[in-house]
Amino acid sequence: MVANISNELSRQIGPRWKVLVIIALVILFSIFVYILLPLADGIMLGLVFAYIARPIYMPLKKKRHLGAFIATMFIVVPIVLILGMGIVEIANQIIWITENQTAVLGSLFDFIRNLNIPPAYYDQIQQTIWDSSLSILPLLGNLVFVSYARGIAMFMINLMIAIFMCFFLLADGDSLYRSMLMIVSDGDQNVVKSYVHHMDVILSGVFIGNAYAALSVSMLSVIVFYAFGLSHVLALATLIFIASAIPMFAGYMVLVVLSIIRYFSLGIESALVFFVICSIVIYVPPELFLRPYLAGIKSHIHPFLIMIAFLGGAFVGGIAGFFAAPILLGSLVAAYRVYLERFDGAEAEHAGAGSSGGAQAEKEQIGSGQTEAE
Repeated sequence: MVANISNELSRQIGPRWKVLVIIALVILFSIFVYILLPLADGIMLGLVFAYIARPIYMPLKKKRHLGAFIATMFIVVPIVLILGMGIVEIANQIIWITENQTAVLGSLFDFIRNLNIPPAYYDQIQQTIWDSSLSILPLLGNLVFVSYARGIAMFMINLMIAIFMCFFLLADGDSLYRSMLMIVSDGDQNVVKSYVHHMDVILSGVFIGNAYAALSVSMLSVIVFYAFGLSHVLALATLIFIASAIPMFAGYMVLVVLSIIRYFSLGIESALVFFVICSIVIYVPPELFLRPYLAGIKSHIHPFLIMIAFLGGAFVGGIAGFFAAPILLGSLVAAYRVYLERFDGAEAEHAGAGSSGGAQAEKEQIGSGQTEAE
């Protein structure tokens, strides 16, 4: 009697304890994620850096730590020089604009006056710009001054985290992947491997191809912009990098704007020379040499979806969201492809079983016919 009661209690309590343990683990994991949220930019950057640096690391894989260090520096140094210094320069320009609002408005009014706009429209445009400046420029100045110092400090901390995370993911990524596979049961390991394979293909197409093309374009733009004597070169190269990294966007958007500005300041001939030389020097080498090499790296996801993921993630989560949203999109698409593979495999197996059963029934029918004839 006592033994029966004890067994019944064990059956009732066992599932509840499992549920409580799962809930506790979810709560602990959520708290851990919440603690790491301020460092999300560095974590996501490190993950993306590791993915971009992996093609460089693979030939150096025999010397694990040295190869990881070389691959990390090969990717991190140019990206930091272009993006980091460019963002700092953009922030400095915003600060300068807020401190010299009168000079900025005067230059803007002079530029509009040189366009020879009819007086009625000119007065309306001038009043609109003046009204906008009274509300936008003070707000912009307050936001920049309040967050500038904190932003620089967090940028440096996240940058160091990204560098270390990139290094350790390259050096120890394989062992981490094998450790995760050990947790999965033997029957589900094929599914996990298939899912990881699809994720790898998708993220390779999203990050590696776009990143190398954008990096080469932005580095070449630095040389060309310096040759033409443009100011704020690193800020412009940063804008070209961001525009080139997003599918369906292109650095041409920046070049067209710069050419238009050059047209109004130096004339049509200077603008055409600038646009043609920039197009040839900046875009021909990546298109002729880099694109053919990366032609096989495709995510097989429509570029519009990737563009929406990049932009939506940036608006929601900043730098971390900019990279996290395409990863989430890739994880969903990878899960869908694994489902299709298993569904098609199950249908093929079912069709094969049906055909073999039909053949067996036909053989039995023929055999019974022969027996009757005998």
